[in-house]
Amino acid sequence: MEKKFVMKMIENCFKQYGHSRESLPLSEDDCERLYQKVMDLIEEEPLGNLYTIVNDVVYEYLTE
Repeated sequence: MEKKFVMKMIENCFKQYGHSRESLPLSEDDCERLYQKVMDLIEEEPLGNLYTIVNDVVYEYLTE
């Protein structure tokens, strides 16, 4: 799956929660970690809904 597409989905999810990527202290490492977590979950459940997986990962990040 293309990284740029997944990163855009992550950014859009932040917007749904009322944040922009700029409003959060997201480092490049954080962005990479979120992307990798999404990809790991997709590997575990290849038939899983990408939208739901991204939402779960972002929600978990915001509530840490």
